Amino acid sequence: MSAFEKPQIIAHIQKGLNYTVFDCKWVPCSAKFVTMGNFARGTGVVQLYEIQHGDLKLLREIEKAKPIKCGTFGATSLQQRYLATGDFAGNLHVWNLEAPEIPVYSVKGHKEIINTIDGVGGLGIGEGAPEIVTGSRDGTVKVWDPRQKDDPVANMEPVQGENKRDCWTVAFGNAYNQEERVVCAGYDNGDIKLFDLRNMSLRWETNIKNGVCSLEFDRKDISMNKLVATSLEGKFHVFDMRTQHPTKGFASVSEKAHKSTVWQVRHLPQNRELFLTAGGAGSLHLWKYEYPIQRSKKDSEGVEMGVAGSVSLLQNVTLSTQPISSLDWSPDKRGLCICSSFDQMVRVLIVTKLHKI
Repeated sequence: MSAFEKPQIIAHIQKGLNYTVFDCKWVPCSAKFVTMGNFARGTGVVQLYEIQHGDLKLLREIEKAKPIKCGTFGATSLQQRYLATGDFAGNLHVWNLEAPEIPVYSVKGHKEIINTIDGVGGLGIGEGAPEIVTGSRDGTVKVWDPRQKDDPVANMEPVQGENKRDCWTVAFGNAYNQEERVVCAGYDNGDIKLFDLRNMSLRWETNIKNGVCSLEFDRKDISMNKLVATSLEGKFHVFDMRTQHPTKGFASVSEKAHKSTVWQVRHLPQNRELFLTAGGAGSLHLWKYEYPIQRSKKDSEGVEMGVAGSVSLLQNVTLSTQPISSLDWSPDKRGLCICSSFDQMVRVLIVTKLHKI
């Protein structure tokens, strides 16, 4: 691929904020997005922005008692577009951004900070009930149905006597019909656990030797295809989730992506073979996954096992001197992306020529 054909990552709009921003998410079917974080005075904040004439207009600022760590629109309908958030005190809230004074759903979900959140079953993505999954420093991963008060529909916690590990990242997947659904969780010690919500069982676990910062399936609403896991030491792993071997698990390929922590991974909604990783040194890398000629083979005993593909770097750019803390592709406009970093900046990016890959 020549330099002219390569995708380019362009910083379209940059805006400095007066708080530490932990997460940012596009509002579905709009040119709006939300940023979430905490003010120096210790309170939480959600800001709603709209892109207007090449600039950002602040539409609303919502201040709350506790710092807000993470958010998702994944369990809401396109009509309501409610934002679910996790905060430093372990509270899960669902907000109507048009009337944000009182949450439409609220539960004290965890004993400690909610580090990570994901949603499924809303926005027309994924079959089945709308559900939210939260992962916390208290070592538990809980699944919530916002139509059901107080109690989680599933609670994955360490067995008695087992050390509790800090859960850093969660992701829904396999939601291709009304019954099937999985949650994948990554922990500070390198553990990755795949929970089958249909059978309420641990389906698979592995360890990548370094803290797992971010997990994402290439699509939530299809039969499990690929899973990317990023880590503290600058590596990421791509697991082929189509074939599970009884002892070897899922085949994977790993890549040294950044010189520092890989904080985030996000797949392009319009092409699941492309994904962005965000690094601790303020850089973004755009990758393409190539499938092998055959995705499975038989081992010496005739049991099917997966075959991993390969990844190639399409483009990279350094945006900041500080870590990029969050990243989100627009579900509606191919190549439009937002990211936040610890220099208290939010950036709107345009990634060009993606349709040619």
